[in-house]
Amino acid sequence: MFFDQAKIYIRSGNGGDGMISFRREKHVPFGGPDGGDGGDGGCIIFAGNRHQNSLMQFNRQAHFKAEHGVHGSKSNRHGKRGENLRIEVPIGTVIRNAETGNLLADITSEDQEILVLQGGKGGRGNARFTSSVNQAPRIAERGEPGEELWVTLELKLIADVGIVGVPNAGKSTLLSVISGATPKVANYPFTTLQPNLGVVEMDDFETFVVADIPGLIEGAASGVGLGHDFLRHVERTRVLIHLLDGATKEPLEDWAMINQELAMYDIALEKRPQLVVLNKMDLPDAVAWEPLLEEEIKKAGYPFISISAATGQNVRQMLYRVRRMLDEAPPAQTRHTDEIAIIRAENEEGFTIEREGDGWRVRGKQIERVAAMTYFEFDTTLVRFQKILESMGISKALAAAGVAVGDPVYIGEEELEWGE
Repeated sequence: MFFDQAKIYIRSGNGGDGMISFRREKHVPFGGPDGGDGGDGGCIIFAGNRHQNSLMQFNRQAHFKAEHGVHGSKSNRHGKRGENLRIEVPIGTVIRNAETGNLLADITSEDQEILVLQGGKGGRGNARFTSSVNQAPRIAERGEPGEELWVTLELKLIADVGIVGVPNAGKSTLLSVISGATPKVANYPFTTLQPNLGVVEMDDFETFVVADIPGLIEGAASGVGLGHDFLRHVERTRVLIHLLDGATKEPLEDWAMINQELAMYDIALEKRPQLVVLNKMDLPDAVAWEPLLEEEIKKAGYPFISISAATGQNVRQMLYRVRRMLDEAPPAQTRHTDEIAIIRAENEEGFTIEREGDGWRVRGKQIERVAAMTYFEFDTTLVRFQKILESMGISKALAAAGVAVGDPVYIGEEELEWGE
C-alpha cells in the first residue's frame, strides 16, 4: 500500500556523564584527578533513498532514538560517542516540526543527508576542572540530555511530468500506454486513489518520469475529498499534461475548473507549462468536441493535441511535444537549502518562576540544561550550581517571589529544597 504521510517521534542520544576520580597507585600517594569525559550522544540524520517509494515503514514504527554516549571512567578514559541514527526516507520527502509546521528538511536527492537533531554533549570529568587554586576538584558534569521532537513526513513525488484531470478522464490508461506502469484501470470515477509513476523511454533512449495524479474534483484546493493529499504531488512536476475527457458533457468547464483548483492550491502551478490533451478520440463525442476545444484552448495560450489512449492515436506525437516542453522548462523548484538549521540545545538565559503546588517551578532552557548536567549528590557541585543560580539572577528572583526555607524548587526533572 502507498503511504505518503507519517508522524514519527525522534530523539537524539544523551551525552555520557563525566567522572569524579583520583589516581590510586601504590607509589603515588597524592595522585591527581583522572576522571574522564563522557561521550557525546548520537545525532538524528535523515537521508534520501531512491529505492524507497512510500512512507509505509513509518506507519509500522513511529519511534526512533539515537544511541546515548558512554560515561567517562577513571584513568582519564573518555566515554565512547553514541552512534548516530540514520533514517532513510524516499526522495521527495518533506520533514516538518509536527507542532509548529516549520520546515526542517526537504530531501530531494539520494546523496543528501540532513542532521536534524544534535546529540547531547558529554559531561566533563573532574580532570577538566583542575586549576592552580584547586588541584583536587570534586566537580564533574552529567551528560547533556538529547533533543526530542515529533515530526511529520510528507512525500511529494518527484516526477518530470504530471497528468492531471477530472476522474475517469483516462489518466491511468494513458500512463500504462506510454510507460511500463500497470496502474488499476476501470471505467468509473476515483479508480485511482494513489499516485502512480511510470518511466517513458523515447527513441533516443532518453527517459522522463510521469506521475498519474488521482482525479481532481471541484473544491480540491480547499481539501474537499482527498484534494490536498493529491495536489501535493503536482508541486514538483515541471510540465503538466492536462487530460480532458472527450466523452463528458462539458470538457471545457472541466478544464477551467481544474486550472482554478491548481492555482488556488499553489499560484505557481498556474504558470507551469501545460499541454492540454483531448482524450478518447475513438468516440464520436470527442470528435465533435475537438474543433471547439482546440480553438478555445489555443486562444487562451495553451498548446493542444487530441489523442486516443485506448487505440494509441497521436500518443507518440504527444510525447514528442512533452519532450520539447521539458527541454524548455526550468528545473523543478524545491525548498531545500544546505543552511537548514540543526535543532540543538539552546542557551537562552531567560527564565520564569511560578507557583507549583506547595513549591516553586523555575523554567528556562539554560537553567534546566545546567540542572540536568549537575551531580547534586556532591557538595562541591551543589555549591557550583548555587553560584550559577545567583549569577543568572534566579536566587534573587525566587527570594522576591517569596520562597521560604524548606520550600521545594523544581527545575526540569530535579526537585531541590531551598535552604539558607
